[in-house]
Amino acid sequence: MVVSRCKKVLVGVALALSAGVALAIVMLIQLVNHGISARDQPTGLEAFAARTVRGLAMPGDARRLKNPVRTDASTLAEARSHFADHCALCHGNDGRGKTAVGENLYPKAPDMTLSQTQELTDGELFYIITNGIRLTGMPAWGTRTEEDDRGTWQLVHFIRTLPTQTPAQLEEMKAMNPKSRAEFEQEEKARRWLEGGQMPDADVDHTNH
Repeated sequence: MVVSRCKKVLVGVALALSAGVALAIVMLIQLVNHGISARDQPTGLEAFAARTVRGLAMPGDARRLKNPVRTDASTLAEARSHFADHCALCHGNDGRGKTAVGENLYPKAPDMTLSQTQELTDGELFYIITNGIRLTGMPAWGTRTEEDDRGTWQLVHFIRTLPTQTPAQLEEMKAMNPKSRAEFEQEEKARRWLEGGQMPDADVDHTNH
């Protein structure tokens, strides 16, 4: 039995090395032909090699983890708010990655409503959110505290709902998205005006009467 396990480990290592070499060759060819621009779309072979390496590098125990958090309206509401505030910058409120940041990463932010994401196990999604993915724009978000793990599992539940998000839910998320400095300044001007202060600059009439 020990010999059999060793053989499996060696086969796994060999496959990982082969996939890694294939990915390195593809990336080298890409660099030679297209330079280092992040605007290109990864080739099918490059994407396949990257997914293979990711799958082989993910611990089996992590892949088999079950979501311990109960899914209900409150759980999804918390996760929706967190996603809008922390994840939508790259992934978009709808999870399709059609944002200025998401579309200019290399590889580009994935469309998480599609099978490539939806067919991942809960454990795989949890592992990716917690640990990130090397050589991509996906950072490691987890701190492995009990509270943080719970929030990550909530996000896993929310990701499952991305293909069925309603227009009303997406509109609600817009109010939760991070605001730019210009937006904050405009809101502050409006607040001062409502409290009886000076009219916002954009609305002041500077003409002589």
